[in-house]
Amino acid sequence: MLAAAYPRVKRRLVRFRHLRQAEAAMARETAALHDGDLIFHTSQSAQSRAIQLATHSKYSHCGVLFRQGGEWQVFEAVQPVGTTLLVKWIARGQGGHFVVKRLRDADQVLTPAALQRLQKAGEQYRGKNYDLYFGWSDERIYCSELLWKMYHEATGREIGQLQRLREFDLSHPAVQQKMRERYGSRLPLDEQVISPVRMFDSPELVTVTQR
Repeated sequence: MLAAAYPRVKRRLVRFRHLRQAEAAMARETAALHDGDLIFHTSQSAQSRAIQLATHSKYSHCGVLFRQGGEWQVFEAVQPVGTTLLVKWIARGQGGHFVVKRLRDADQVLTPAALQRLQKAGEQYRGKNYDLYFGWSDERIYCSELLWKMYHEATGREIGQLQRLREFDLSHPAVQQKMRERYGSRLPLDEQVISPVRMFDSPELVTVTQR
């Protein structure tokens, strides 16, 4: 019985350790954060590996930061779209690693009015289901799509180059398996997509802090 319980206890201890690491990181880094900053990490979700392989990037998930009630929170597209405390968001990523980026001319662009527009643009998606199929409609939405559309609506800026699904590297067996699970034999190769790495590498952004 004790042996059966051990893996569960170990997982809880690992999560607790990651949470403490995230809290320590947050205490050091939050002084540099601004509302509207974008945060990236490597998700530990089942599909993260496929995203990394298809996009040739270590980063597979992203969100946007807002300070609410005295605490930093991440607005993100998960299931469903909603808000997560920053410390929990960091702990959820691989190794507690994260990178925060900011619009290169945020001081001029992200005025109080623009930040209100940014939040309003995000709120229309709150509660929507996560888009497992990476479609471009607003019916469901995935992480980088949420951020791209929020910024485009609020500021007119396009953060990251849009691509077609066919432009990704779909050759790895793990990617092909995920594609078959999602689409069967009818792959939407011409679907418009924005990947986390295209946003991460966008010249519109500069790195603020990372750990």
